[in-house]
Amino acid sequence: MQKNCMIMHNYSHKLIKLKAVIMHNSSLGTQRRLPKQGFTAYNSFPRETRESDGVKRQLKTGWVSKLITHNLFITMNRTILTITGSDGTGDSGVQADIRLISGLGGTAASVVTSITVQNTLGIQQFHDLPAVVVRQQLEAIVNDLQPQVVKIGLLRRADVVEVIVDVLRRHQPKYIIYAPVLRSARGERLVSEGVYEVISRRLLPMCSVVLEETDLPDGRRIHGSANQLSSAVAYYLSQGENVDNAMLHAQTYLRQLPAGYADAGGRSGELYNQFIDAVERYYDSQPQVMFYAERLNVSARYLGQVTRTVSGRSPKTIIDERIIAGITSLLTTTSLSLKETAQRMGFSSQAHLSRFFRQRMGVSPTEYRAVHT
Repeated sequence: MQKNCMIMHNYSHKLIKLKAVIMHNSSLGTQRRLPKQGFTAYNSFPRETRESDGVKRQLKTGWVSKLITHNLFITMNRTILTITGSDGTGDSGVQADIRLISGLGGTAASVVTSITVQNTLGIQQFHDLPAVVVRQQLEAIVNDLQPQVVKIGLLRRADVVEVIVDVLRRHQPKYIIYAPVLRSARGERLVSEGVYEVISRRLLPMCSVVLEETDLPDGRRIHGSANQLSSAVAYYLSQGENVDNAMLHAQTYLRQLPAGYADAGGRSGELYNQFIDAVERYYDSQPQVMFYAERLNVSARYLGQVTRTVSGRSPKTIIDERIIAGITSLLTTTSLSLKETAQRMGFSSQAHLSRFFRQRMGVSPTEYRAVHT
C-alpha cells in the first residue's frame, strides 16, 4: 500500500493538471476520444504504476483513460503546420508541402495566406486573404492539433505577418521554419520591401531555421526546391532530430529527388518519386532492390533504368546512401552501441554493419564516431 501511495504521488501532479485541461476542453466541446491511442499511452506508464490499486480504481471512473489519451495527444503530436500560399500547379505552396511531408510519412496541416491564379506559364493574379481569415484558420489549427513544428512560406501582407507572430508567440511551437518566398520562378517580385521589413523585424527573431540559398544542395536551386527542403527539414524535426541533423537529412533526401520532382511528368518521373518515398520509409529494414520493385509493381531491371535515367544512379546506390545517412545519424546523435545500431538499422550483426560502413565510407563506425562526436 505504501508503495502504491508513493507511485500515485509521483504522478498526481501530472494527472491533476491533465484532468483540469480535459474538464476545460470538455466544457468547450473539444474533447476527443481515441481509445486505441489511449490504450497505447496507458501501456507507456511504468508497470508498477499501471498495476497500482489507485490507478486501477481511477481507470474504472473513466477519467484516467481520458487523461492518458490527452497526454498522448499533447506529448506525441507530430503534426507539421505549413503556413503559405496556394499553388494550383502543385509545384510549390501548400499543395507541394502536404505532398512531400505525407510522402515522407509525416502528417501535415495547413493555413493558406494567398490564393493564386496561375498555371505553368506563371502567376496571373493574387488573392491575398484578409488577416482575420488567416487568424481564424491559424487559431482553429493550433488550438486543436497543437503542432510543434511550423513551416512558413509566402506572406504578402504586413497585417498577416503580425497575426501569425501574435498567435505563434502565444502557442510557442518548438520549431518555426521560414523559407523566404520573395520571387516567382519567372523572377516576379512576390513580397514588397515594406512587408519583408515587418517579416525581418517581427518574425525572423522567432524562427529556429531561416533558409538561405546556400542551404540548397548543388543542382537543386530551381523553382520549388526551397519549398521541398523546408518541408523535409520540418519532417525530420517532427521526428525528434535536432536542427543540424534535420538539415543534413533533408539535404540528403533532396539530392535523391530528380531535378523535376515538383512537376515530374510521365511514368518515369512518377515512378522515381514513388521509389524515393518508399526508400525513405523502409530503408532501415529493407535494403534489397527487389523489395521496392515488387512494391512498385515493376521489374528490378525497369526500376534501374528509371533511376539511371532520372538521377544517374542505380537503385542500390540510392538505398545504400540512405542507409549510410541513417547510420551516421545514430553514430553522432545517440549513445547506442554498435550492436544496438546494427539492430536498429536491420543488420544481421555488428560485424555486418561494420563491413558495410567501411566499404562505403573508408573508415569503421567506431572511427567515424570518434571524429564526429
